[in-house]
Amino acid sequence: MIRRFDLVLTVPLATIVAMVAGVLVALSLRVSLTELWQQVLSAEVRFAVGLSLRTSLMALAVSLLLAVPAAYAMSRRDFPGIKLVDTILDIPLVMPPLVAGLGLLILLSRSALGAPLARLGVDALFSPVGVVVAQSFIAISVVLRSARAAFGQVDGGYGQAAATLGAGPAAVFFWVDLPLAARGIAAGTVLAWARTLGEFGATLMVAGATRFKTETLPMAVYLNIATGDTEAAVSCALVLMVIAFVVLMALRLLKTRGAT
Repeated sequence: MIRRFDLVLTVPLATIVAMVAGVLVALSLRVSLTELWQQVLSAEVRFAVGLSLRTSLMALAVSLLLAVPAAYAMSRRDFPGIKLVDTILDIPLVMPPLVAGLGLLILLSRSALGAPLARLGVDALFSPVGVVVAQSFIAISVVLRSARAAFGQVDGGYGQAAATLGAGPAAVFFWVDLPLAARGIAAGTVLAWARTLGEFGATLMVAGATRFKTETLPMAVYLNIATGDTEAAVSCALVLMVIAFVVLMALRLLKTRGAT
């Protein structure tokens, strides 16, 4: 009975593995190594890679600055309406990226925040700034949830002991709770970075799809498919897959070290 049940479990597992492997193989066989290398060295792909890395790292920095203190407040403080706030913070996790992008587009329009931002010299729509804004909106929720879970696993007794020795709230945060939660936060940060690198829907709505301006790697795939340049689209997709593989391996290493 155990062997039969193991076989039953193996079938769906093998099906999922075959589906993922099939997608990877289909992409890999679509272009030759020579064509792939030529596309990778092209000005468009190099621009898309550079923009994707710059904007995703900027979005990640914004996410950490906002999400880590917010996660700490949610895990260590109790205040009226905390359940409502918690529910609101979960909305971006289930909101379709296109809907998030539409909301950001309206929020950053001239009739809302766009006008005061323009007076400050910030053009958020249809610009690289818009890419960062869209990616940040997606990444913040991932970092927030991971950081809150990480802080939740830290025994509050350490902070209380530090407080009895004269440490203030800020010292407890920076020197006790944050270092103890750092591994979990780092794992969430890596996952958020992977999400920002592959973000498409919200970015399309907020920043548009303009070659050599707002052309991230996902946008390059979209633009080249739209113009019929399948080789360039597949090459960009493969570059994304390689970066995603490296990011996931880094996440695995973080989790492995955390378990030891």
